[in-house]
Amino acid sequence: MERKPYDLLLKSGRVVDPANRSDGVLDVAIKDGRIAAVEAGINPDLAEEVIDAENRLVTPGLIDTHAHVFEHVTGRFGLNPDRCGVQAGVATLVDQGGPSLMTLPAFRHYISEPAHSRVLCFLSAYLVGGLEGHHYPQLYSPEDVDVKRTIEVGLANRDLVKGIKAHAEVGGKSRWGMDVIKQARDIARGIGVPLYIHLGQIWPEAGKGIDDPDTVIEELVPLMKEGDILAHPFTRHPGGFISSKTGELHPIIRAGLDRGLRVDVGHGSHFSFEMARKVIDAGILPNTLGADMHGYNTDAGQAKTANREASPFFGKTRFCLTHAMTELLALGVSLNEVIATVTSNAAGMLGIDDEVGSLSVGQIADVSVLEQVRGRFTLTDNSGVTVNASEALRPLFMLREGIRFDVDSPVVVEPMDLAG
Repeated sequence: MERKPYDLLLKSGRVVDPANRSDGVLDVAIKDGRIAAVEAGINPDLAEEVIDAENRLVTPGLIDTHAHVFEHVTGRFGLNPDRCGVQAGVATLVDQGGPSLMTLPAFRHYISEPAHSRVLCFLSAYLVGGLEGHHYPQLYSPEDVDVKRTIEVGLANRDLVKGIKAHAEVGGKSRWGMDVIKQARDIARGIGVPLYIHLGQIWPEAGKGIDDPDTVIEELVPLMKEGDILAHPFTRHPGGFISSKTGELHPIIRAGLDRGLRVDVGHGSHFSFEMARKVIDAGILPNTLGADMHGYNTDAGQAKTANREASPFFGKTRFCLTHAMTELLALGVSLNEVIATVTSNAAGMLGIDDEVGSLSVGQIADVSVLEQVRGRFTLTDNSGVTVNASEALRPLFMLREGIRFDVDSPVVVEPMDLAG
């Protein structure tokens, strides 16, 4: 029997594709794992399989720009990639700083290659990588960085390595000043990839400490260049976008963004509604949205580990990527802007927008299908602050290179669990 022109047809969904400025009821046809057509009224008889997507959001495959999925190797920190990826409606994950120059081969062989999700990384600037979730600050000194060798490994693995991860925070600055950040900058420049910087205190201060947390951001931003990324703009910890002295957006942030720096939410347990409101009210919107789920802040269905609360990243409030999207909606960010953070903007940041991040004909058929649930929902951050929301996003299923994966991961926050 002759095959039909399309393998699969998603019929009558609300297609939201920021890269193509599309927002309307359209059909999406797929052939051989690629987008074959996006238009209204495609004849269902032309497809081998038809899926009714009426009253559903159909978007390019979601991209989580801040994941921790170096399972087992990073101990209690790393989650299972597919539980955070395709089983949660997410096509692409970027592990932030899990693998280092020493462990990248294990990351490739045991995580990236066998996963159904696309798993990339921002290589750690530190030899130790993300072992045990940065629980031991003594392992993150300038002596624990090998600039030359990390550049060599990054260049040899550019298919996986899309950036360099480092931390600019109060505890580290009290120990080593900005020396580690300068090393990380040199690594990123040597590979030709962005530098991704964690903001917000992780470790206790050492010695005499530092008098002013604002000095972290003041000394950091001049070291960064266009395309580099500031993470955790909404952190509840000192040393971030909001000045400890004024309680308002630090002016150097705006100057940095004017020079082309980017902003990634890096939600995690750092997220604060109070700080988010201040940053957004100042006219700063994030470019990308990473969930920052890991074993100290996420119920991924595995056995509870000892000393979770001792982690500097511990958090009790549940979240996932689509829940973080719901929070941005509640803060007044438009649906199209929110979807752009996890599709076109993210693909551009990673330099893979020629293949994913949109529903353009010829692109890889990574497609996420979501339900936009209306109601009354109570959202809570780890500071105990609550926000009321009138809509929430729930992932239903996704296509990864045209193959369907239903959402069944324990990391996903069900909107009805938040209903008031």
